Parts: sequence; structure tokens; C-alpha cells
Amino acid sequence: MYRTIFIVAQMDCPSEEQLIRMKLEPLSQIQQLKFDIAGRTLVVLHSGEWQPIFAALESLQLGTAFQSSDAVQIADHSEHFTENEARQRRLLIAVLVINFTFFVAESLFGVLSGSMGLLADGLDMLADSFVYGMALFAVGAAAVRKKRIARISGYFQLMLAIFGLLETLRRFLGWELMPEFQTMMVVSLFALMGNAACLYLLQKSKSDEVHMQASLIFTSNDVIANIGVIVAGGLVWWLQSKTPDLIVGLIVFFMVARGAFRILKL
Repeated sequence: MYRTIFIVAQMDCPSEEQLIRMKLEPLSQIQQLKFDIAGRTLVVLHSGEWQPIFAALESLQLGTAFQSSDAVQIADHSEHFTENEARQRRLLIAVLVINFTFFVAESLFGVLSGSMGLLADGLDMLADSFVYGMALFAVGAAAVRKKRIARISGYFQLMLAIFGLLETLRRFLGWELMPEFQTMMVVSLFALMGNAACLYLLQKSKSDEVHMQASLIFTSNDVIANIGVIVAGGLVWWLQSKTPDLIVGLIVFFMVARGAFRILKL
């Protein structure tokens, strides 16, 4: 057996991890995969040559580079691939529930307050929930089923992004009431607290497993989006203009579209 390490420069969220898993699924020589999202590295335990694995990864165009390959005894390196699936599931379910709860809250208050930024942030949380749910649902599934789940998730995210972008452009061109900046800031503050709770749970786990690291990075990005909506709310009040809210909405919907296209690459 061999333990081969690859650098995957653009692997920064669960979408890329799912792409890689599905791409490598047909390679029978692979025994285990271990992802380090924060370090942008993938460790593969496999038999045979590493070149076919590298070729499959390179076809994804995620900036893959070969780092090293060593012959190993499985027993000597089993600790590198030990996974506590029950603990992972509990944490992922907790993150999924928090994301879905704030999707409902932010989307509802986004409609009521007329804030596109708040609505976009809510739909971004729904897209995150789909990624986490897909990861949970696809555990142990066959490659065909994983690809079907990923395809559904990708098209759903793309539909959300297209709807959001068109609606934001319509509001740019049309006459709309000023969004309620107070609602934007208060609801986003609560969403920020929810994402902070996710970060606490993930960091408390001290896990270096793929979904924990991916969730940590994904939730960190959500925190940035929450702060963006809060800042936009302050600018709406200061400038008495709807433009900051719409700009934040566009940015978040582009992020959702980017994730959707990555999932659909396969």
C-alpha cells in the first residue's frame, strides 16, 4: 500500500470535497481518503501507482499538485484514517439545523423588510444546508447515487442564484422602497450569533476530519456574509440609499452560483 499526498489549491469548501470524492469513486485501487481543507491537502491510501489518481484530480482543474508518496503498512498508519462517524454526524446535523433555522428567519425577514442582502444571506444558508445534508445523505452510498444527489443540489443552488440575481437586478432598475435597515442589522446580528455557535461547536470538536474542517471554513464564510449585511444596513441608514443592500445581495448570490457550478462540473 502507498500513502500519497496531493496539494489541492482550490479545495476550500464541501463542494470541492464532494467533487473529489465522486471523481475518485471509480478508482478501485483507492482504500481511504483523508482531507485537510484548511491545509488544502488530500491524503490517499491506495495500491498501485499514484499517477491515475493525479490525472483524475487534475481533470477537476482545482490546482492539484503531487507532493509525496511513500510505501506504508496499513496497520502502522491506520490512525491517520480512523473516523468517528457518529460524532461527525452529530456535529454536521447541529450545523445543518442552525443553518436551516436561520435560512427560514433571514428569508422571512428579508421579504418583510424589503432587504435583498438579508434574503440573499438566508438563501446562502439554505445552499449550505443542502451541502451538509448531501454529505450526510450520501455517506456509504454508491457513486451513481452520490452523483444524483450532487446534481440535484447543484441545480437547486443554481436556481436560487439565478432567481436572486434577476430579482436584485430588477430592484436596481426599478423603483423600490428603502429596506428597513434596523431589521437587516438585528436579524443579521442573530444570524452572526448562530454562526458563532457553529464555529464554537466545530472548534470544540478539535477534529481534523473532512466535514468538520469544511464546515469550519464554510461557516467562517457565512460569518463574513453576516457582517456584510450588517455593514450594508448601516450604509443604507447613513446614505439613505438601497444600493448598499443590493450590492451585498449581488455578491452573496454570485457566491451561491459559484458553488453550484462547481458541484455541476461532473
